[in-house]
Amino acid sequence: MSRANRFLLPLGGFALLVLLLVVGLKQAPDKGIIVSPLVGKPAPALVLPTLMDPAVTLDAAQLYKGQWYLLNVWGTWCVECRYEHPALLELQKTAGIPILGMDWRDDEATAQQWLKELGNPYDQVVSDKEGRVALAWGVYGAPETYLINPEGIIATKRVGSMTPAIWEKQFLPLMAQRK
Repeated sequence: MSRANRFLLPLGGFALLVLLLVVGLKQAPDKGIIVSPLVGKPAPALVLPTLMDPAVTLDAAQLYKGQWYLLNVWGTWCVECRYEHPALLELQKTAGIPILGMDWRDDEATAQQWLKELGNPYDQVVSDKEGRVALAWGVYGAPETYLINPEGIIATKRVGSMTPAIWEKQFLPLMAQRK
């Protein structure tokens, strides 16, 4: 075997492996979907101070008991959250369910100003300044949106911006199944 052929065989094998990987990733039906192990399980406790008045504590399980609601995790430091914000304002008008905002690892005064300037799509906003509650929910980036059913079970989770199309395709059908 010549010296040149000795390198061509491993190089050709590597190129074939890369090609198979690229084709597999492009053909994967669930690419871009990150499945949460919490989907289908009871929502973790969410008891936090409200953003507008930290002396007031909100317990999501009690407040939304027996009804569907969205939990949207956001932060003023999150560029994608700013992009998502108009869609949340639209959902507030059209979705027909409460939206709970969780301001995650943020400065409260900055978050209050952000909502004042851009509009507040949330029925309630809580502050998870240290990120402990978000950790229990499996949050690792913002924005993330959860749909919680009337029994307190996480029906689905969206990592990334919520859009009207995603609402209609991924979230709304789940609510229709359980009416």
